[in-house]
Amino acid sequence: MTGFVSFVSSGPGDPELLTVKAVRRLEAAEVVLFDDLSSGPILQHARADADLIGVGKRAGRASPKQDHVSRVLVEYAKAGMQVVRLKSGDSGMFGRLEEEIVALQAAGIPYEIIPGVTSASAAAAVAGIPLTRRLTARRVQFITGADVTGDLPLDVNMAALADPMATTVIYMGKRTFAGFAARLIAHGLSPDTPALLAEAVSTPAERVERFTIATLAAHLETASSTTPALIFYGALADLRQ
Repeated sequence: MTGFVSFVSSGPGDPELLTVKAVRRLEAAEVVLFDDLSSGPILQHARADADLIGVGKRAGRASPKQDHVSRVLVEYAKAGMQVVRLKSGDSGMFGRLEEEIVALQAAGIPYEIIPGVTSASAAAAVAGIPLTRRLTARRVQFITGADVTGDLPLDVNMAALADPMATTVIYMGKRTFAGFAARLIAHGLSPDTPALLAEAVSTPAERVERFTIATLAAHLETASSTTPALIFYGALADLRQ
């Protein structure tokens, strides 16, 4: 008998930001494969006899390879299990969801995707800012600050990313932002463009700091924190309460 896989989005870390459907799937799952950022109090919703398996990936740390994660997911589902693949934030946002879907499709295993609160929305809420503004911030763009090697991506549309009329959110960008900011400035974005650094959003270690893109680049060149973070830049990053 073939099992079933639920890709459950856990949100940014606060268990109160889980959807009702996400909680129900966790309570019913026989196996939960979870990311590092989806652990902790969120796993308290799993049933007592569920197998809990950590498969998270973190930059600079030993982590399971993606093909191994996909293989384990398929093996449990083939054994007839009800499986939750617990992913941080929203599972479709920089979460390597596609590779795991492809593996399930190849094995003929049914699945569902349960959306969740992406960390960008949560960070904006914590900072007390909207992501859009009528007339002056009509567009939001989410990008990753690291390619598959962990370095700054070189194949991005810098003209779009240097658009002062957009709100831009960078995931996984702390290590590469100094170089990225230099490219933004070279493409015409003012070094005084407001920026936010949002770390450990919706956890007890949460912190939001305001900069410009130039001062944030200088700050991150000497910072050593490995705390997960998002970077915002654009006019709305300086909206104050």
